[in-house]
Amino acid sequence: MASSSSRLLSLAAASLLLLYCTTVTPPLASASTLPAAAAGGVAWPNTTVAATAGGKVYTKVCDASRFAERGLDMSSFRYCDASLPYAERVRDLIGWMTVEEKVANLGDLSAGAPRVGLPPYRWWAEALHGVASTGPATLFDDVGANNHFGRAAVNNATVFANVINSAASFNETLWKSIGQASICIPAVSTEARAMYNLGKGGLTYWSPNINVVRDPRWGRALETPGEDPYVVGRYAVNFVRGMQDVPGHDAGAGDDPFSRPIKTSTCCKHYAAYDLDNWLNHTRFHYDARVTERDMAETFLRPFEMCVREGDASSVMCSFNLVNGVPACTDARLLSQTIRGDWGLHGYIVSDCDAVQVITEDVRWLNLTGAEASAAAIRAGLDLDCGQSWKVDGDGRMIGDFLSNFSLAAVAQGKLRESDIDNALRNQFMTLMRVGYFDDIPQYSSLNETDICTDEHKSLALDGARQGIVLLKNHGNLLPLDPKKVRAVALHGPHVKAPESVMDGGYTGKPSFTLLAVDMIKHVKIAHHAKTTIYVGGINLHIEMEGNDREDLLLPRNQTEEILRAAARSPNPIVLVLLSGGGLDVSFAHNHPKIGAILWAGYPGGEGGNAIADVIFGRYNPGGRLPLTWYKNKYIEQIPMTSMEFRPVAKHGYPGRTYKFYSGPEVLYPFGYGLSYTKFLYETSCNGTTVTMPVAGHHCKGLSYHRSALSSSSALPSCQAINVDGHACTETVSFNVSVTNGGGRDGAHAVLVYTAPPPEVAEAPIKQVAAFRRVFVPAGSTVTETFTLNVCRAFGIVERTAYTVVPSGVSTVLVQNVDSSVSFPVKIEFSV
Repeated sequence: MASSSSRLLSLAAASLLLLYCTTVTPPLASASTLPAAAAGGVAWPNTTVAATAGGKVYTKVCDASRFAERGLDMSSFRYCDASLPYAERVRDLIGWMTVEEKVANLGDLSAGAPRVGLPPYRWWAEALHGVASTGPATLFDDVGANNHFGRAAVNNATVFANVINSAASFNETLWKSIGQASICIPAVSTEARAMYNLGKGGLTYWSPNINVVRDPRWGRALETPGEDPYVVGRYAVNFVRGMQDVPGHDAGAGDDPFSRPIKTSTCCKHYAAYDLDNWLNHTRFHYDARVTERDMAETFLRPFEMCVREGDASSVMCSFNLVNGVPACTDARLLSQTIRGDWGLHGYIVSDCDAVQVITEDVRWLNLTGAEASAAAIRAGLDLDCGQSWKVDGDGRMIGDFLSNFSLAAVAQGKLRESDIDNALRNQFMTLMRVGYFDDIPQYSSLNETDICTDEHKSLALDGARQGIVLLKNHGNLLPLDPKKVRAVALHGPHVKAPESVMDGGYTGKPSFTLLAVDMIKHVKIAHHAKTTIYVGGINLHIEMEGNDREDLLLPRNQTEEILRAAARSPNPIVLVLLSGGGLDVSFAHNHPKIGAILWAGYPGGEGGNAIADVIFGRYNPGGRLPLTWYKNKYIEQIPMTSMEFRPVAKHGYPGRTYKFYSGPEVLYPFGYGLSYTKFLYETSCNGTTVTMPVAGHHCKGLSYHRSALSSSSALPSCQAINVDGHACTETVSFNVSVTNGGGRDGAHAVLVYTAPPPEVAEAPIKQVAAFRRVFVPAGSTVTETFTLNVCRAFGIVERTAYTVVPSGVSTVLVQNVDSSVSFPVKIEFSV
């Protein structure tokens, strides 16, 4: 999201201008007095429906007293008649608006239409791992400030662990509870509604980031759920459902999906094939991602399809980059045809910030003018433009976004119809209707400052941070440290006194001021010459972040030297704690006898210090597993970041990408790697099964086979595969996995279920995640879990033609961890 680093710095400075908001602009006598929507800039009001200068906060547009304050009679406007269907109300609202007013609502700082009672609205807010200060819609107060805005001062929201940490838990219940609630703990969406009620935030959040991590150098890995498209998709579904679902109105519960109320609005970003920011002068503002249809269907689009179809996300954000020569935000095939037509989006499509401007000023695609680029984007399916709304011109007026600045000219030039703008506004306003912007949602109207940063939320943040910590090495069972025996530790490393920007990561709220050293003191004394040393290192947002990809996979050289010196000085093996989003090549540490334990803590958020201390001192048994492959640094010499293909490319010597396709030298830590203070062993009673699937109309698909298989034509089945799009896909495979805790400590464990296609099929994934579940197993006990796999989804592979097919032959189900593995064959036959 957002723009280049320099543009983000501009936002930080200019956002100060938005802290002091005034009364909603009075009703205008005529459309001629509206802010001019022209290339010269728009004088945007900096107010929202939720506040007035007198301190009164309105939580809904359709409040009769709010209309009366502006000399308007609310009963005159049918769009405020709550007895009418949303679609009819939205049609009425758009019908009141002039074309100038309509155009002024195409940007993230929408001007509203005060003449007819519609106030301005700030669309851009973030909630990647807690309500964030990024974006103009969310206004946190400075500590101790007396001139706060709204009903009460709010200094910060709960800062949960970053997404890559949450993904390492492989716990869908946690992912949803962070968004909304487990049995009793409401979280981010509750804090978001409370901020809105206080006049300090909006209702539309541009999260989650669900781009698959294709390359280990990508600077935004910390924001994502990792490298497996199915895992990323499941994270998206749970996060969105957690943020959006209103009890009694869950997606699929029978409500009209275009009218189903939602607690907050989420946005799946960045669509599509976006995973390069700035690598060797290749930037996201110029990059043309050349992607095969197979890779698009198999990897880049799959999480977004799951997010929209299964999560019922109310928004999708298109990305900066081009995809096969066409800017993503002007590609009708990607937007209107796929998101709306194929997947059935019930919401709006927004651009990444400045993405429309980038088309003309950076890419200079087809030499389009501002009006032509705006028209092309809207016609392709874009509904809202996040633009340079934080920048001001020489007269102090906000410059605004491209659509608001140029769409009126596009209409005048015949490049855009007013009805195209109506369609965009319809998608916007329907979403705002659903989220309660016009009518409020009564069950959330009482939320206030007491619902932000609650003890329950902090407890959930602590639990989430602990669940995501991954134990990478524990030679001789060095960990956990026993506080009764280890009375003091020496703390070294750059992150011992890590500022909140390191612990909290990116897209975060106000600082949580977590210091690891403070949390360690709760367990033991800190002594410089203690016999046990803990080194806390890693990287930070100066090395990996939005707008900055990594140059290598190594620790900064001075840290490597410091770690080796600390290990040499310490009488006992040392503990190494790593903070990072992406993987690090710490081969030197893994192989060093005096470095006894390695913990990866990601960027663990506001309760991260407590979480790390709890794991080190045995109050929590680590159960996280890596959602990313940790390659050795040689990987970056084998393949450029600009290669978009996942499968190995023999002619270039490219080894392939992610655990699904990588065929190169041994990695440092594979996807799914993670140790525990105990051992988890698997058993299954299933020794194989056969599934017979009918082939309607005798329509079989061909497959690509290895040459060895082709040399014996009699071995090839008459029907090699079936296209899942033409099949009912009701067949399932069920089996039990018994998980035994063979050690002396209780612990949680993530069970990962993979499927592997028949070995004779060429260019297929080595294996792929088909299911996962986190289970708690007491010491010495066995827990049995039942898994049911849909055959089409679990055993389907994507062929060269981009069809998803189920292959004939013997596939394999595999369940494995560091200590144990079980597998059994699944023979798939087709009855023609």
